Amino acid sequence: MTDVSERVPATCPSCSPDVETVHEVLKPGGQVTVRCTECDHVHKTRIEADEPVTRDVVVSQDGESFTATVEAPPEETVAVGEEFVLDTEEAIMTVRITSLELGEQQRVEEALAEDVETFWTRAVDNVSVNATIHPKEGTGNREDTRSVELFVPGDYEFVVGEAEEHGDEAFDVEGIVVRDDAEGYQFDKLDYDGDTAIAKDIKRLYGRDRTTSAWSAW
Repeated sequence: MTDVSERVPATCPSCSPDVETVHEVLKPGGQVTVRCTECDHVHKTRIEADEPVTRDVVVSQDGESFTATVEAPPEETVAVGEEFVLDTEEAIMTVRITSLELGEQQRVEEALAEDVETFWTRAVDNVSVNATIHPKEGTGNREDTRSVELFVPGDYEFVVGEAEEHGDEAFDVEGIVVRDDAEGYQFDKLDYDGDTAIAKDIKRLYGRDRTTSAWSAW
């Protein structure tokens, strides 16, 4: 549906029947009511919408990937870091663009939808967060440092300095490294108490085990 504040090009039967002028949309619909900005004549016209383009989408999820398709307005600008809802045969999910591939495997950060050959994305509704857990300070036993995967909703918040419990894991958050495509963060490494990041923006989480002891590389 056309937005009522939109301005569109159209011919005016009063002052320019053969040349398009700028018109203000007064009432959207199949037959749009518009007002010519040149002579203020109000009339109805039909605004032809561009046919959407269908493009391939590669979705990465939990270490695996699959391919789907998406329709988009051809003149819409898309960019790395943007998210959109993808309707697949298996599920409806939210994905984030990680790369845009044009012809001949050219990768860009931003492009018109019609120029994109493949959207490379990752699912962000539910995500796995890679975490490095150091033992509790005191023993200096490096072998007790371990890597784990935490499965949480994409919008789950981790806060530096706060305690977390996930299944058998219990730890204090000591640091967070955010992904390159994450937006809204002043730094890519967060290590001050109170620093916050949501799971879908996290590249790696560092924690201190609340039950063992240890060395830290953070």
